[in-house]
Amino acid sequence: MPGIAHKLSGPRRAWLLAPAAGLLVTLSLAPFGLWPAGLLSCLLYAWLLRDCGARQAVWCGWLYGLGLFGSGVSWVYVSIHVHGYAPVPLAILLTALFCAGLALLHALFAWLYVTRVRDLPGGLAIGFPALWVLFEWLRGWLLTGFPWLYLGNAHIDSPLAGWAPLTGVFGLSLLAAVTGVAPLWAWHRRQRRPVVAAGVAALLLVWLGGAALTSVDWVKPVARDPLQVALYQPNIPQEHKWDPAWRQPILDRYSAAMEDLYGADIVLWPESAIPTFYQRAGDFLGPIAKRAEAAGTSLVSGILYRDPDGERYYNSIVSLGTGAGHYHKRRLVPFGEYVPLEGVLRGLIAFFDLPMSAFSKGPPAQAPLLAAGVHLAPYICYEIVYPDLVAAGADRAELLVTISNDTWFGNSLGPLQHLQIARMRALENGRYLIRGTNNGVSALVDDHGRLLARSEQFVETILRGEVRPMTGNTPFGRSGSWPVLTLCLLALLLAGLGGARRHRERVQ
Repeated sequence: MPGIAHKLSGPRRAWLLAPAAGLLVTLSLAPFGLWPAGLLSCLLYAWLLRDCGARQAVWCGWLYGLGLFGSGVSWVYVSIHVHGYAPVPLAILLTALFCAGLALLHALFAWLYVTRVRDLPGGLAIGFPALWVLFEWLRGWLLTGFPWLYLGNAHIDSPLAGWAPLTGVFGLSLLAAVTGVAPLWAWHRRQRRPVVAAGVAALLLVWLGGAALTSVDWVKPVARDPLQVALYQPNIPQEHKWDPAWRQPILDRYSAAMEDLYGADIVLWPESAIPTFYQRAGDFLGPIAKRAEAAGTSLVSGILYRDPDGERYYNSIVSLGTGAGHYHKRRLVPFGEYVPLEGVLRGLIAFFDLPMSAFSKGPPAQAPLLAAGVHLAPYICYEIVYPDLVAAGADRAELLVTISNDTWFGNSLGPLQHLQIARMRALENGRYLIRGTNNGVSALVDDHGRLLARSEQFVETILRGEVRPMTGNTPFGRSGSWPVLTLCLLALLLAGLGGARRHRERVQ
């Protein structure tokens, strides 16, 4: 054992264990669902940082981030190579640069923790989790944001899930991180048994409380019958989506599928279902909308939308038949829907010139869609991963609806992670969620984040089920993430004040 410990000391330990610790977060998330692995990841990460200096902390944090993002978001390779037509070496390089860039945030996290937080009173038990959550939040908006691989998402099916309607996903991340570092904290204080016992009891109450809260109904159903919904998953190959030769066959496929769907309260088609602009689709959509209205059906579909002046294009949703309204996507995906530094990058390689990569952002304040006599809060693809964006619209609607085209990511972890995140939004806001996709995973989710029905991937499918419009707000729906973020900031501030006071006492 001493020989092994010596070999795993210092830099060697970080090189070997830090990437593995980051990988554990990915294993905690969908499709693996091993949520205890995320707790172990925090424990191992904090242990690696317990006695290293600032420079070693930077490397350790970067390696941890490389393990996390290299395993958790490596699916971007599929969109770059398969659909962006980049050669394999270039696709690998771009994916590696993307993951390595994201990993820099963990390098900064580790440096701040070691140099500013670790040695404060409560630096491990409180400071590490608080800083973790603030960095998750930072990643959610920095450079348009990448709110993926949040530690709390793993707990959609753990006893901590009961806290989500109160605290949101950041609250679950905080509680998971506190739990993860608790064994290391207890070991450091093993001589102070009453303190350790109190900490263990508090954590036990947190987990038991979460389990008890899963049965609490924070919202209530609208006084009406459940809605009958049908989701059409067409499974259109991405390489044919914008091929002019495939336009009519795609329209024929949707038209044929609708024959069995008239009469449902809501029919949902996926993102950019119709391969043309809304303004040019009248000959196709007009007759369908009339038949839907006569059958008492609202058709909600993704479609491209062009402003009357022809200068702005939007990724949109429209509600037809007995429904009404349209929505323009507000959070665009870099390179997929717009090109940063367009004047420099556009045309360099095919990946920077993907079809439909010149969208404009929709206005920040948009009305809910109307369908089947209820209000829908609409979100397109990537938007569903932003907790506060969803909460801001959920309080004005009785149902959540999200459409996506996860075909870009093939048979990878991405689509299954995306579904798990969508489930968290339903749980946080106490709303049923309808999720329609091109090739999976389409799903119906209840107000507790539980899957009611889901499609298989890569097959043409009609998914049917019932959803209940809900009224009222969860505590998270009213306040958003700010209470948890403020708590984390206050924790770090109080720890810093405590550390300053301790320093003055030593000097005196």
